[in-house]
Amino acid sequence: MELTLTYIISQIFVVGMYATLAITYFLKDIKKILIFNLLGSVFIGIAYFLLSAYTGLAMTFVAIFRNIIFLIYEKEDEKSIRSLIVIYLIIIVVTIPTYAGFLSLLSVFATALFTFSLWQKKTIVYKILGIPVSLLWVFYNIYIMSLFGILLESGIIVFAIVGFIIELKRRSRI
Repeated sequence: MELTLTYIISQIFVVGMYATLAITYFLKDIKKILIFNLLGSVFIGIAYFLLSAYTGLAMTFVAIFRNIIFLIYEKEDEKSIRSLIVIYLIIIVVTIPTYAGFLSLLSVFATALFTFSLWQKKTIVYKILGIPVSLLWVFYNIYIMSLFGILLESGIIVFAIVGFIIELKRRSRI
């Protein structure tokens, strides 16, 4: 890892993405979660481009597409199993040309699991699945040598756990 201007700029965008992601674990509304995830995807897409992390960049394009589709059909039953299958097929298609070894697939596994967590309607599932998703992203950030990605994704694990606990407490009062 060389400390170049490009690398420093990439890490600024990484911080922006993690700031928006951290907020999502405290939201009650899936639509707001999707909007914040969309904004975060734009930030991380720029970072992955600057880091030449092309499988991660491909997953970012999938995430942007996924969030737009899930936002459009958020209230309808159109967010069906078909939409999930289509997104998974897109994940496979964009992974093939960007494949850079097994470790590049960590971003693919994280995106697939995160997609499922957003597809279903229960925020508690989103929050609990945030933990293994974050672990996958930590290892991907180690692979691409994104220092802030490693540190901040490790923090996101804490936010996911706290958000999950708050959700459990909120549900126990109902």
